[in-house]
Amino acid sequence: MSDGFRNPSLAVDSICLRNGGEEVLLIRRGRSPWKGKLAFPGGFVDYGEDPEIAALRELLEETGVEGRNPQLYAVKGSPDRDPRKHIVSIFYMIHVDGESEPEAGDDAAEAEWVNVNSISSEDIAGDHFDIIEQLRK
Repeated sequence: MSDGFRNPSLAVDSICLRNGGEEVLLIRRGRSPWKGKLAFPGGFVDYGEDPEIAALRELLEETGVEGRNPQLYAVKGSPDRDPRKHIVSIFYMIHVDGESEPEAGDDAAEAEWVNVNSISSEDIAGDHFDIIEQLRK
């Protein structure tokens, strides 16, 4: 049911680290926008779904990795951050087993552990590089 308001969509992204924060779990996008670029595993929050649950669900769907204990890390909401529409994303730091071997699923073409310092802004989707820079500090 429409209430007449135009509201942004809500998405979530999962930040999973291992080796003392040296490596981060990323997917390679299989669809536009940013097809072929690295990104944090994530997606849209379903109607009636808690964002923390959505982050854990998306992480599992896109990487096959089970997460736990999501903690708020950042919120990105610039109206032009995504070419599809206005999307606000909540980034959660999520604990995972560092021995987890990710397997791409859903709309991810690949899922892998990547050295945080090897990522350049040209390699990564949208404003996700802002988060990478924060993690490097």
